[in-house]
Amino acid sequence: MNVATRKRKPAEEGSAAFDRELDDLPQELRWREWMGRIEAVLFASASPVGRDDLARVVGQGASVEMLIEDIQAELVGRPYELVQVAGGWMFRTKTQFADAIKAAADPGDPSLGFTEIEMGVLCAIAYHQPIDRAGLKDIFGKEVSRDLLARLRYKDLIASGPRSPRPGAPHTFVTTDTFLVTFDLQSLRDLPELDVSKP
Repeated sequence: MNVATRKRKPAEEGSAAFDRELDDLPQELRWREWMGRIEAVLFASASPVGRDDLARVVGQGASVEMLIEDIQAELVGRPYELVQVAGGWMFRTKTQFADAIKAAADPGDPSLGFTEIEMGVLCAIAYHQPIDRAGLKDIFGKEVSRDLLARLRYKDLIASGPRSPRPGAPHTFVTTDTFLVTFDLQSLRDLPELDVSKP
């Protein structure tokens, strides 16, 4: 065939359009397929997936929340669960398996665990954000090292916030979505109440 006379394939041919509705399937099979799609998307993501993103893989009339509930019901008894954190959903191992996970992890991995001072600084930032180094010094009574702040930034638990109104407009620190995910929080409103009655 002459190249000049060969017909070009339409762009859609050979790659079927994504079928969200699945109208050719019976309702029960359609629901199962939608559950599988949501599980696959969540499994493939290292961060929480929001409702709008999940709604793109299911039919227009499908309730993402009901599909999530059905997936959660099927996971009862499994070592992992589907939880809502940081404005989306993600798979998490259950806390009762934390010791097993730690035992299998590389003990030299610096990303595991927190020192007491790291946890203290992280809590101070979470409750007083945006806060600069001078504000942290006011809380701890001593300078907080740049190295410690760099470790928290490396773990993606804190980020730069707006400039402080203090002289010189120093950088402030705020928590990140990774902080919310790490501590299983939907938002900062879920932080435990501070007990200010204790000295």
